[in-house]
Amino acid sequence: MEVTVYILRCSDGSYYTGLTKQEVEARVWEHNEGIYDGYTSKRRPVELVFTETYDRIIDAIARERQIKGWSRVKKEALVALAYERLPELASRKRR
Repeated sequence: MEVTVYILRCSDGSYYTGLTKQEVEARVWEHNEGIYDGYTSKRRPVELVFTETYDRIIDAIARERQIKGWSRVKKEALVALAYERLPELASRKRR
């Protein structure tokens, strides 16, 4: 079973991080249709800006939680695939 961690850019410029076992395009469609009440329902339309796929749901859940704890700047570096910048953007190192 594949699980996808994804980041959406909302119409207000904020980011939403989630995970899904279904095709990510179908999940993005659900966000844009407002199928579920939640963070993105009032921030439509949303745009898919990042995905990572995992074989184990436990790994996907851990990654989703990790990304949700990151600053906006660090999320933007991830979206830009600037992996080399991620260590320098760690909040513990910025203090």
